[in-house]
Amino acid sequence: MMRVCYLLQTHKSPEQVERLVRRIKSLSPTAQILISHDFTNCDLPRSTFEDLPNVDVIPSRGGRGSFEIVQSYLDAISWLLASGSDFSWLINLSGQDYPIRPLAEVEKSLSHSDYDGFVHHFEVFSKHSPWKRNEGYSRYHYQYRTLSRDLAEWQKEVLKPVKLLNYLQPFFRVNFSYGITLGLRTSSPFNQHFVCYGGSFLCTLSRPCVEYLHQYVQLNPDIVDYYKGVAIPDECFIQTILVNSQKFKLCNDSRRYFDFSQTRNGHPKILQSTDFPALMNSQADFARKFDLAVDRDVLDLIDTAIAPIRI
Repeated sequence: MMRVCYLLQTHKSPEQVERLVRRIKSLSPTAQILISHDFTNCDLPRSTFEDLPNVDVIPSRGGRGSFEIVQSYLDAISWLLASGSDFSWLINLSGQDYPIRPLAEVEKSLSHSDYDGFVHHFEVFSKHSPWKRNEGYSRYHYQYRTLSRDLAEWQKEVLKPVKLLNYLQPFFRVNFSYGITLGLRTSSPFNQHFVCYGGSFLCTLSRPCVEYLHQYVQLNPDIVDYYKGVAIPDECFIQTILVNSQKFKLCNDSRRYFDFSQTRNGHPKILQSTDFPALMNSQADFARKFDLAVDRDVLDLIDTAIAPIRI
């Protein structure tokens, strides 16, 4: 029997996380849900989900821009495999994601899919990369140290002129996407036989892909150590390992809806009720990101559109 595990990597907004969990359970009662939660700034009582079967919460460390979010993903995989989970597919989501398609349809399509995974990917250093060449080069050819973890948007604007240094010399890079980080140029593992791929961290993987990732990190600690030092490894790690393996048929589509049209610094916009027609016409399985403090009505609209059942 085909079974999907939904891995939720969360760090804030317990009310929104609970709504997401209960929504998944209402749409897919037999699904397994594993919540990998960073308790640093926000509690998530396990008792919240006591009435729901096959829902587990494990502690983690999260945060965009560092390897912690990747490590949390890998730790969750290890937990699933060690616990004997019988999942066939693993779908990772953030706490600000939400299903916009009936999960019965999503899971049925996965059960009949010829693909081994749905992973957005592209060659980072190719002329066809959606990133500017200097962006990919600066991310993955340098080893970074974090000088400060938190920066307000106004501070990023004030410090923006400092980034001109990145274009004037090849020896170091400064990055303000997630705090302040300083990177030093070093040799990288990337070459024609181990190509650097980028893309969205959020993906849908079959069990063979998940098991391969798990085995790969055990056998290649040098690659893991290198990625611990790069900038924004979550937008490169999974793609690079799976695509270079040449073992899997991967669909170059994460099946997620994002809108980057009105945002800066790489963060998608907060979706609101005015975005409802666009996201429902997107043919995606999930959308992000949502914020109950900004607009909770959009989630009500989605619930009504795909299945008005609540748990």
